[in-house]
Amino acid sequence: MRVLYFAWLRERIGVGREEVETEARTLEDLVEELRAREPRYAAAFADMAAVRAALDEELVPLDTPLGNAREVAFFPPMTGG
Repeated sequence: MRVLYFAWLRERIGVGREEVETEARTLEDLVEELRAREPRYAAAFADMAAVRAALDEELVPLDTPLGNAREVAFFPPMTGG
């Protein structure tokens, strides 16, 4: 599965995208797997209130099943202006 990171998530993790082998059933499970990888992931996902996610370019809540999604994107909330 392709995982994309934007803004400060990309900066904390150190990559903008990567291919991830996962057994996760939901986005929450995927986040937990990523947190367990290395401290940089744990730091990036320390405050999930400040993270939004999309599955195949559709905004979804973190309890969404991954299903057959090909891409997950994580990013900070967007502000208007």
